[in-house]
Amino acid sequence: MSTESTGRGEPDRTLRLLWRERLGDPLGSRGPKQRSSVDEVVDAAIQIADEEGIEALSMRRVADRLGLKPMSVYTYVPGKAELIDLMVDRAAGEAPRPALEGSLRERLTTIARLQWESYLRHPWLLAIDTSRPPLGPNVSDHWEWCLRAVDGIGLTDLDMDRIITLLLGFVGGPARAHLDAERLRRSTAESDVEWWERNAPVLEQIMDPTRYPVSGRVGQAAGEAYQAPADPLGAFAFGLDLVIDGIEGYVAANAAGSPTTTTAAS
Repeated sequence: MSTESTGRGEPDRTLRLLWRERLGDPLGSRGPKQRSSVDEVVDAAIQIADEEGIEALSMRRVADRLGLKPMSVYTYVPGKAELIDLMVDRAAGEAPRPALEGSLRERLTTIARLQWESYLRHPWLLAIDTSRPPLGPNVSDHWEWCLRAVDGIGLTDLDMDRIITLLLGFVGGPARAHLDAERLRRSTAESDVEWWERNAPVLEQIMDPTRYPVSGRVGQAAGEAYQAPADPLGAFAFGLDLVIDGIEGYVAANAAGSPTTTTAAS
């Protein structure tokens, strides 16, 4: 379970840092010219998390990377809790959000694939609990963009919130499995096929086909198809289609009496 989460910082400090471009420089940034900036602190923190994982992140590590004295980094960001909020918000605005055009399926697929790419760029995002999301400009803009994909198609506001939450939540599972598989491949010279072959002799002795008739049959079919223990990329594509099928069916079932459909905004 993740040991880090957003929303733990002091609200006034966190929000003023997140919205510093609109609210002005945060306290402590005025006076003599500083050697660094809030943006550089956030960039350094993201680099550490990208390279070594969120568990390697500390204010001291950020200071070392920037060539600052350990305590001086606190003049830019009050603490690690606020820093994590800033990192998540920065990641949410990193990639351009394309126009949400075409059918509902196409719009939802665009959202899901953007989320998938974000996880692949920054695997540490999957290790952070965002139950209380950082309410920064990038997170807010991203949520607005997502909701516009399902606006004006006959859904209630609550339905819209739940559908986007469902869609984004689904992406995390296959993304985590894919990243775990890639991490394992990089850490060992043994291929998935070689791993299966090494385990096969013992498995043949313990996996009684009369006890495991279904899993034995399905496991053999999956192993032959994937040539690996699992297929996260295929699971993502397959699962995304099923999730969107369900959403489309729900929208169709609730179409009667819906408001006039509007064009999805970019």
